[in-house]
This record gives sequence, structure tokens and C-alpha cells, in this order.
Amino acid sequence: MREAFPNIKKIKYEGADSRNPLAFKHYNADELVEGKPMKDHLRFACSYWHTMRGNGQEIFGFPTMLRPWEDWSTSIEMALKRVEVFFEFLEKVGIDYYCFHDRDVSPEGATLKESHQNFDIIAAELKKFQDATGKKLLWGTAQLFMHPRYMHGAGTSPNVEVFAFAAAQVKKAMEVTHELGGEGYVFWGGREGYQSLLNTDLKRELDHLAQFLKMAADYKREIGFTGQLMIEPKAKEPMKHQYDTDAATTLNFLRQYDLLKDYSLNLETNHAQLAGHTMQHDMEVAIAADALGSIDANMGDWQLGWDTDQFPTDLYITTHTMLGVLKMGGFTQGGLNFDSKVRRESFEPEDLFHAHIAGMDTFARGLKIAAKIRKDGRIAEFVKDRYSSWDGELGEKIERGEMNFRELEEIALEMGEVHTYKSGRQEYLETIFNESI
Repeated sequence: MREAFPNIKKIKYEGADSRNPLAFKHYNADELVEGKPMKDHLRFACSYWHTMRGNGQEIFGFPTMLRPWEDWSTSIEMALKRVEVFFEFLEKVGIDYYCFHDRDVSPEGATLKESHQNFDIIAAELKKFQDATGKKLLWGTAQLFMHPRYMHGAGTSPNVEVFAFAAAQVKKAMEVTHELGGEGYVFWGGREGYQSLLNTDLKRELDHLAQFLKMAADYKREIGFTGQLMIEPKAKEPMKHQYDTDAATTLNFLRQYDLLKDYSLNLETNHAQLAGHTMQHDMEVAIAADALGSIDANMGDWQLGWDTDQFPTDLYITTHTMLGVLKMGGFTQGGLNFDSKVRRESFEPEDLFHAHIAGMDTFARGLKIAAKIRKDGRIAEFVKDRYSSWDGELGEKIERGEMNFRELEEIALEMGEVHTYKSGRQEYLETIFNESI
């Protein structure tokens, strides 16, 4: 097959002064930051679903994307052609990892058996191109939300036959992810929630979802898959309420059903925003529980109430994100997956490169700024000093669980009033943050 992007060469780093729109200004893959190459800090991945299957259609308009290689069919021939185009794109944009849903890469058949067969054909093609290019699978997942059978959910469906079908689909997706050397497997419960509590047995659905996830963890061990299992929180859309609303809610669910030993979180910026949070908030919640596995790198629009999946171009978001990643010691099996789509008005093939370059440069700058803030040390020192009273004998005894209310009351009665307040100096710290940018 001829090149899909014949007029685009491999994207190179040219530095901040370059005016070449098809060059990196800040992402220099081998540049050392805190002693490690940028590419190893960031571990960029490309989402197959948006990059290869996005057509620009939305509820108010027809498809807009111009993709010369596409016939927009669900044939196995077209699915094979997309793989070759995708790996050409990965090579030229310089991204080492990718992520997929099973039904993004291979067409659904008339039966589950036929779907499995289609998946095997495409998996072999993916493996061939991985071996030829050195590209890797960051994580795989099963698409359990588009087909009408999943209108009421998959692991939470009131129909036990749908539950069984979903389990079979996940089983196969886990097997293929394992065969392709995937470093993780993600569960996104887009339909695992409710539109109305009048027709919902909430407790039973949550019990069923927990059983589903327990079986997945058991099967992971059975097949020898060593990648991490992750759940991706999202507050709403398509359901009125999705059970994995945010990081804290999802962690509570995992603790309730004794699943935290088997699962970590894959966090997405746009999903945190839909839950009314910043990405920084959800990351801090996950890091505190030692449960942040990977990140879907995008952003939403605070003026819009839905999942816009925009490419990340906000330096504040990427800097806060990389501060969190550096704080937890970096990724192990996770990375930054661009779960992002070009705007439907950006319809030319070249726009795929502009979008990924923008996201990669913005995260590269965020990484460098985060490292600069950490080296400066003033923010970290301020936070440490703010909690310094806890470093004394009383604070240490409380933290060790060696005090009770009676003993603390005696101390409080003796001390009288507290007069050791300290200013939070929020504006001062925000100024230091801005100085670094």
C-alpha cells in the first residue's frame, strides 16, 4: 500500500524558536529531566479509536473527516488496511505506544465466534507491525457500550445473558492484550450506571459488577498476564449516573469489594472535569492510595457539559499532572494515552499530526516546568512547614494511633486556646507556580 501521509516526514525536534508547524518545539525524546529521558517520563500512547476510527460525526452533524485510505466499511480488508496506516502514523509522529478497544481494531461479526475470528486476524497483523517497528501496546480494553445489547449495561445488566456475553468478550480482549505484550488492561464502565433509580436495583448491580471484576482478576492470573488491571472513572455521559464517578468513589468501590489489591486507576482529565474536579484532585486521591496506574491525556471545556476529548494544550493542567507523576516516582506500566480527537472542523489528515504535536509539546513543557518547581523547592518546603506541628511528639503519637480522646482532652484543657495559626499563602504559592511557567 502507498503511504497514507506521503507529504509528511518523521516529526523531529527543532527547538522553541522553530516556526515549522510539523516539528516539536519542546518534546525532545532523549533530553534528560531529573536524570531520565523525556520519552521515559511521558510514555506517550496513541488511541486507536479516535485516531483511526473518528469520523467527525456528532449529534448535530454528519461525518467530516477526510481520510483517503478509508472506505468507512466494517470489512476485514479495511480493518487490515487501517493497521498499516496507524503504524505509519506512529512511526512519523514518534509515539512508542498505542491503546485499543477490541471493536475499534476488528469488526464485530454476526456471532461472537465470528467476532473472535476477526479479532485473531487483526491481532496477528498488529503483532506483525509491532515486531517490525518496535511499537508496543500500552493497554487494551473491550468495547462494552456501543452495541444495543449493552444499552442497560454489561457487568451491571439486568439481563444475565448480556453479563455472560460481556464476560466472553472481555476474556478474549484480555487474551489478545496478553498476546500483544500489553502492559495493562482497562475497564471503562460507560453503561455501568443508571438513568433512573425507579427501575434499578443499585446494590444488586454493584454486586454483579464486583463479581465481574473478580472473575477478570482471576482470569488474569490464570493466563499469566502480568499487566495491571485498571478502572477508568467517569461521572456521566452516556448514563445519568455512572457508578465509577471519580477517583474517590471508584477507590471506595474497590475497597468495599476487596478488589484494591488487583486494580488501580486509569484517570482521564476530561472525566475528572465532568465530575466537577480538576485532574490534580483525582490524581492526588489516587496517588494517596498508591493506585494511580495510567493517564488518558486530554482535556475538556469547562463551558461545555460533555466529554469533548480535546487534545491537551493547557500548560497548567499538564504541569500539575507531571508534578503528580514525578511525585509518585513515575510510571511503571502506565503512560500518557492521547484519548483525544481532532475537532470535526480539523478534518484533513495532516491535522492528526498538528494535534499530537501540540499535545506532546504541551506535556513536554509541563514536565520541564514541574521539574523546575521541584528543583526550586519553595512550594514543597512551604507545605512541609505548614504541617510541621505534626512532626513533634504529640503529632507523631496521634499518627501512630497511640492517643485517645480522653488524653487529647486533657492536653487541650491544659493548653487553653490555640494561637499558633499560620497563613495558607495560596496567592504566594500560585505566584511561585506562575514564575516557573
